[in-house]
Amino acid sequence: MTTVILSGGSGTRLWPISRTLMPKQFVKFNQNNSLFQNTVLRNSNISDKFIVVSNLEHKFLVLDHLQDIGNTNSSYIWETVAKNSAAAIIMAALSADDSDILCIVPSDHIVENQDAYERTILQAKELAQKNNIVAVGIKPTFAATGYGYIKHNNENVESFVEKPSEDIAKSFLEDGNYLWNGGIYCFKVSHFLNTCKEIIPELLDNVQQSFYATTHIENECTVLAHDVHNVESISIDNALMEHIHQDFKVVPLSSEWNDMGSFDSFDEVCDDKFLSRSEENIISIESNNNCIISSDRMIATLNVDNLIIVDTPDALLITTKGHSQGVKKIVNELNKRSSDLTKTPATVTRPWGTYTVLENTTAYKTKKIVVNPGKRLSLQSHFHRNEHWIIVSGTARVTVGNDIKLLRANESTYIPAGEMHRLENPGCIKLVIIEAQVGEYLEEDDIVRYEDDFNRIA
Repeated sequence: MTTVILSGGSGTRLWPISRTLMPKQFVKFNQNNSLFQNTVLRNSNISDKFIVVSNLEHKFLVLDHLQDIGNTNSSYIWETVAKNSAAAIIMAALSADDSDILCIVPSDHIVENQDAYERTILQAKELAQKNNIVAVGIKPTFAATGYGYIKHNNENVESFVEKPSEDIAKSFLEDGNYLWNGGIYCFKVSHFLNTCKEIIPELLDNVQQSFYATTHIENECTVLAHDVHNVESISIDNALMEHIHQDFKVVPLSSEWNDMGSFDSFDEVCDDKFLSRSEENIISIESNNNCIISSDRMIATLNVDNLIIVDTPDALLITTKGHSQGVKKIVNELNKRSSDLTKTPATVTRPWGTYTVLENTTAYKTKKIVVNPGKRLSLQSHFHRNEHWIIVSGTARVTVGNDIKLLRANESTYIPAGEMHRLENPGCIKLVIIEAQVGEYLEEDDIVRYEDDFNRIA
C-alpha cells in the first residue's frame, strides 16, 4: 500500500504560529516531531512507500523533515498553485500503478491510538482491494460543529453532511449512525480513476492533461501554474465523494483524534496548557483555564480566565476560548494591509539552514543566520545593499570576489554591494553568524544567483 500525504495549507488557522511559509504541519510545538513527521511515522508500518503532495514553497521543509526521521522511500508532487484536494489526489493516483492501493491522509492530524489506527487502515485496505472506495470515519466523542459528518448504515456510506449546527450535531451523536469525516480514504487506483471517469470526466481529463504536461524528474513532479489553469479548484468530497452511490464503504476509527483546526482544538489535545521553551517564562496568578503559548518572552497573567494567548517573536494573539476560529479574520485584515506577517515566520527555513530577522528598518536589517554542517548558500550578489558578517560560532568558509578564507568565532568580513559572495559551513557543527545589511533596499528579492546547490537559479 502507498500512503499519499496531502501537505497543503496556507497557515491561517493557527496564526501567528503557522504562516504561509511555515504551515502548522511543519511546526513542532513542544514535541520532538512535527505533525507531518508524525503522519509519516504513523503510516510507516503499514505502507510500502509514500507520495507527498505539497506546495513547491515547502519543498525543502518536506525534504528536511523526512530526512530527520530517516524516510527515503518517497516520491513528490510539487504544486506551484494549490487546486484543492481533488486535483492533488487525482495526480497522486495518476503517478501510481493501476493495481496500487492508495491511502489518502492529511498531514496535520493527531491520532492517539496507533494500534487502533493501523487496524482500521488495514481493514480499509482489505475493502479497497475488492473495488470499493473506503472512507475512514472517526467515532464522535462530542457534538462537534467544526467537522463534517458521514452518515452510514453498517459499512455502507449513505451521505455526507457539511458542518452542522449544534442541535443537529447533538442529534447525530444520539443517532449513532454518524462519523466525523477525517479526510482519510483508501482505494485501488484503477477503480478510483474509473469512478472519476464516470462522475467527473471533465475534471479527470483536465488533471490528466496537466499532469502529463508537467516536468517529471526521477521521483519528483513539479506542477506549474500554466499547466493547471483549466483545472477546477474543488475538494475531493464536493467533487466526487458526495456523488458516489455504490461500492462506497466506511470504516470507523476508535481513537482520540484532532484535526488541529484551531487553537481551541490545540487546547483540547495539549496536556500542558502552558507551552514554553522554559517553564520560568510563564507566571499565572489567580488565573484559570488559560492556554498560553510562548516562545522566549515572559508571559504573566493576573486574574484572567478562559484566554488563549499565543506569543511569537513578531506577533501576539489574545482571544477568548471558543472564538479562535475567528483568527482567519485577523489574517484577512493583515492581508488587506499587505503585511508580511501572514507569510513569513520569524525564523525562515532554507535548504541550507535558517535565518531569523532580529531587527528590520528602512535603512538596515540584522539577521541571525544558521548554516547546517556541510551546507552552503548560493554564490550571489546584491544590487542595493552592503553586508557585514560576524561569526558567532562554528567555522565559515567565506567567498568574497576572488578571495576565499576561513573565519571563526569573533572574526568578521565585509561584502560591498555588487560583489559576488558565498557563505559555507565546512565543519561538523552548525555555523552561526550575525548579518548586518545596510542599503536603500533590503528585500529578499534583491539577489542574483550564479551557482546554487538547490537549483534555485531562475
